[in-house]
Amino acid sequence: MAYNRPNQVNPSTKTTPHTADAGFVTTRWTTVLAAGRQSSPLADVALEELCRVYWYPLYAYVRRHGQSKEDAEDLTQAFFERFLQKNYLEGLSSERGRFRAFLLASLKHFLANEWDRAGRQKRGAHATHLSLDWRDADTRYQFDLRDDLSPDKLYDRAWAVALLEHVVGRLHDECIVDGKAEVFAQLKPLLMADKSTISYPQAAAALGISEEAARVAVHRLRRRYRELLREEIAQTLADAAQVDEEMRALFAAFAE
Repeated sequence: MAYNRPNQVNPSTKTTPHTADAGFVTTRWTTVLAAGRQSSPLADVALEELCRVYWYPLYAYVRRHGQSKEDAEDLTQAFFERFLQKNYLEGLSSERGRFRAFLLASLKHFLANEWDRAGRQKRGAHATHLSLDWRDADTRYQFDLRDDLSPDKLYDRAWAVALLEHVVGRLHDECIVDGKAEVFAQLKPLLMADKSTISYPQAAAALGISEEAARVAVHRLRRRYRELLREEIAQTLADAAQVDEEMRALFAAFAE
């Protein structure tokens, strides 16, 4: 089931991997790691973009630990206020290669000192604030809830879903820019559908094109979707060569 992603990154500000030399690809996460605790507008934007895409898996993780909706929102928001100040960019070296693992390890470290509600304090006026839209968070959590999923597994599953939703959102934005919003709307259900279930005649009729043209359009959308998927995964890695490995891990979590 798809959800509308709150605070989706504006496509005009997205970071595209580029090769700095023959063996290194700059991504959002490498940009953040390179800055460390130094103040860098580019790194700050990159980190905030990553957090906006992947905030929900953290909320789901906290909820799965038995926290109420309100407490999970407070804890997640407080974590991001601390995290965006780069207090967590020290240590946790074994998880630094993957933003997904690093973010969860950072959250666990934060929660170890924050479970006692009485010990939490309101952050000061100088805290970095990440505005999050909580309206659909609890509904999503109730939909995702399964008794057989541990907090860690639910986190990975929610991360995979967030990634796919963000990629579909980027593809949608590109189609709008290209004047193909209606094509996307009609063919979106066919992007990840099994070939045996696709009704090309129906899609072609809705768009007023031939069946062959519909097949070509779906093929192109799928190809671009795969490109965007790999690019987005790369944005969360310190080594873009690990995209295939990370992809397998995420889809394994999604299939559970």
